[in-house]
Amino acid sequence: MEDRRHHATAKRLLIHAGLALTAAMALSLALPSHSLAGPPSGGNCSGAGKWVVCEADDDATTPGSDSKPSGSGSGQTSSKPTCSVRKLAPQPPEGSMYWKGKSPKDGAVYERQCKNGPDGAPVFTYFVADGAANVPAVDPVAVAQQAVGKMLLAGPDIASPRAAGKYTVGIPMWMWVHQSATTYGPNTATATAGGVTVTATAKVSKIVWSMGDGASVTCGGPGTPYTPSEGMTQSPTCGHVYARTSGSARNGKFPVTATSTWAINWQGGGQAGQLTEVRQTNVQVAVGEVQVVR
Repeated sequence: MEDRRHHATAKRLLIHAGLALTAAMALSLALPSHSLAGPPSGGNCSGAGKWVVCEADDDATTPGSDSKPSGSGSGQTSSKPTCSVRKLAPQPPEGSMYWKGKSPKDGAVYERQCKNGPDGAPVFTYFVADGAANVPAVDPVAVAQQAVGKMLLAGPDIASPRAAGKYTVGIPMWMWVHQSATTYGPNTATATAGGVTVTATAKVSKIVWSMGDGASVTCGGPGTPYTPSEGMTQSPTCGHVYARTSGSARNGKFPVTATSTWAINWQGGGQAGQLTEVRQTNVQVAVGEVQVVR
């Protein structure tokens, strides 16, 4: 009886071992073969074989969200990105988009994977010319994201409509925002990691207003401030006309949301590109009817 139990246990162990070996073989067949990239520049690098792992020189900050009375968010968290570099083997076929207009006789294509926070590890491919002294260990895109994290990019600083204002059905509403480095731009910051320095400049490219009555207005600029001399004309750049009152809305006011899109241009590490960030600000707007005095 005891011998049968030992035999059954040994059989189960052999089955599990066989499954594990099969899975390992399948994984090795599925993964492409790569060779070690050239010596990475900067950062604290270690590793041997196929991968070189480098830790960034300085802390990275990435934008988060933090509730404020104005509705904007600017919370930040800190982490150090860890990046791995390897040369693709085999190299992409000539004419592939990975060569960026170059060819195998000009250099080689590398792959860089950077872990920066809890949201995965994006993989980037890039071309390195023959004779380059070093292969950057940290991707310039990751460093650009660090530079963005150093900026305080807030939601629109709404000048009109005002929460304390009283607006009327059928009368044009002029909408505009105050402009500053943190609410409209330009806003510039620089970050350095792994020997790569990137400078990023952010500026709001558009503001989308959700008016609370089902309408949406997209404004390509900050809007035009209203002056009494304009009378009841419509704004030349950013405005809205309410067709009904806010009486049936919650708290008797329309919830207006202004969403700004920050276009961020960056340069550094021999590359350039653009990133995008989005921020919001909310305001409650009361809209009534014209009161006729008899």
